Amino acid sequence: MNFTAANRTQTNYAMKVELLAITPRAEEVIEFAGRVCYQSADKRTAGSAAKLIARLIAMGHGSPLEHAYATFYISGCSRAMTHQLVRHRLMSVSQQSQRYVDEKSFAYVMPPSVSGEQKKEFENDMESIRAMYARWREHGLKKEDARFVLPNACASEIVISANFREFRHIFAVRCAPQAQWEIRQACSLMLRELHRHAPSVFQDQMAMIDNDKTPGKKKIMITQKSE
Repeated sequence: MNFTAANRTQTNYAMKVELLAITPRAEEVIEFAGRVCYQSADKRTAGSAAKLIARLIAMGHGSPLEHAYATFYISGCSRAMTHQLVRHRLMSVSQQSQRYVDEKSFAYVMPPSVSGEQKKEFENDMESIRAMYARWREHGLKKEDARFVLPNACASEIVISANFREFRHIFAVRCAPQAQWEIRQACSLMLRELHRHAPSVFQDQMAMIDNDKTPGKKKIMITQKSE
C-alpha cells in the first residue's frame, strides 16, 4: 500500500479517495458477531454471511456491523467539504492543520459551477486572500490567528476511520441527491470502494449512486500558487 501524501503543487486534478485499511474478511466478522447474538453458529455455511447481513440490515440490527472498520485518506477537497464530513461524530479524524501549516500559498478548490469569465474573477479573489494572509503574517500574527482570513475553498487533506454501521449512516445522508455536490462525490467514491470489499453490507445503498454520472467523473479545479 502506498502512503504517499498528495502533491500540493498539482493543478486541475480530481479529488482522491484512497482506502488505507479495512477489516480483513469483514463480512465473515460481521456474520460471526451476528450469530453470537442469536447463538446460531451452527447455521454458518458457504454464502450464509450475505444472507444474514441482509437480514440484519432489514431488521435494523446494526451492532454486528460495528465490528468492521475502514480508514480512508481524502485529498484534493475543500474545507467546505471537510467541515460537513467531521460533523459525523462516530468517526476518527486527522486533518491537515491550518494552525501549524503555513497557508501563504494555499491551494484552493474552484466549484464546477464557476465557469467562463467567472473563473478569472474567482482566481483573483483567492489571490487577494493569499495577499491578506501574507500581510497579517508579516504583521506578526501567528498562523493560528492569520488563518481567520482563509476561505472555505482552501484545499485540505483528511484521514477518517469509522465502522461500517457509521459509514452506512454517512452514505445515507451524504450520497442522497440533495447532498452538497463535493461531499456527495467523496462519499460516493468511498461507497463504491467499500461495496467492492463488502458487497453484502453496502449493496442496498448503491442505487443512490449507480445512475449518478457525477461522482469520480468531474474534475474539480484546484489551484496552487507558484513560488
